[in-house]
Amino acid sequence: MIRYVLLLVLIAQSHVALAKDLPDSTALQQSVEQLRAAVGRWEVVTEYLNEDGSVAKAVSGSYEFSWIVPDRVVAGKSEIPELKQTSGILFYINQAKQHIEMAAVGADGRLWIMTGPLGGEERLSQEYQTVEGGTGRLRFTRYNVSPDAFESRMEYTEDG
Repeated sequence: MIRYVLLLVLIAQSHVALAKDLPDSTALQQSVEQLRAAVGRWEVVTEYLNEDGSVAKAVSGSYEFSWIVPDRVVAGKSEIPELKQTSGILFYINQAKQHIEMAAVGADGRLWIMTGPLGGEERLSQEYQTVEGGTGRLRFTRYNVSPDAFESRMEYTEDG
């Protein structure tokens, strides 16, 4: 059961891409392109949706990403002033496991690691224990991708 959906609409203020040759694997190439597309400063609108899909609340913020290891690891920071929320984020390619992953941690110290297949636009979190004693999981999906914008959806379930 999905209770709430978090929709991020990202619009690039600046976009940086590296002019390197891409790896041979199509899936690896697609994941490298995802990392390249994230680099820069993004103005973000986060919409919290009701179960019927209507917008319950919208807040503005920013994401800023830069290379740590070219074509493999991008580090960033998410800030949403209205929510007094700041998070550190890593996007990285785990070629040995054939995954693209993102890890995020905020002021609460909770580490989220979301993993998906190379070339994919969807990543799942590890299972976690809910307050009610059940298990939950997050799903992140990127879509409507263009050279200077994309949308992403963060969904969660608390019933496994």
